[in-house]
Amino acid sequence: METKKQSFFFSFLDKFEDYSVTILYLTMIVVIFLQVLFRFVIKASLPWSEELARYIMAYAVFIGAAIAAKEGAHIGINVVVGALPKPFNKYMRVIAMFISFIFSVVLVYLSVLIVMFLVKTGQKSPAMLIPIWVAYFAVPLGGVLMSIRFLQSTYRQFKEEGGV
Repeated sequence: METKKQSFFFSFLDKFEDYSVTILYLTMIVVIFLQVLFRFVIKASLPWSEELARYIMAYAVFIGAAIAAKEGAHIGINVVVGALPKPFNKYMRVIAMFISFIFSVVLVYLSVLIVMFLVKTGQKSPAMLIPIWVAYFAVPLGGVLMSIRFLQSTYRQFKEEGGV
């Protein structure tokens, strides 16, 4: 988190992302631990545990990608920008952020189409029997969060560098 005063929206978003990822990973650890306990100690497996752990991981990864976007930690941006001479560095950083923003917007658009299709089909997950779109909703959620964070990072870049 940054130390400067930020808007209520970004402060809320920081907390939402941080707490969500923490809770999701802790929940996943508990579910996997229970599965191991049931399988090897009680000798009966939980049919829903692997599926739930997989869905939790998807949400944690996509929300975590938004956190990485906020912190400029996406490896593609660092590798490309870091390899350039200093004068081009700030220009390429802004271009890389913009390209990443466009990618995340396209990701949102296409994933929303898929989620809408899954809502129409009414398909259920195999073990937990929840609507399958709930699992796939991790992609548009993460895409929206990444889009916001790439825009925020681009704005910060302009503000800190005094424009391009």
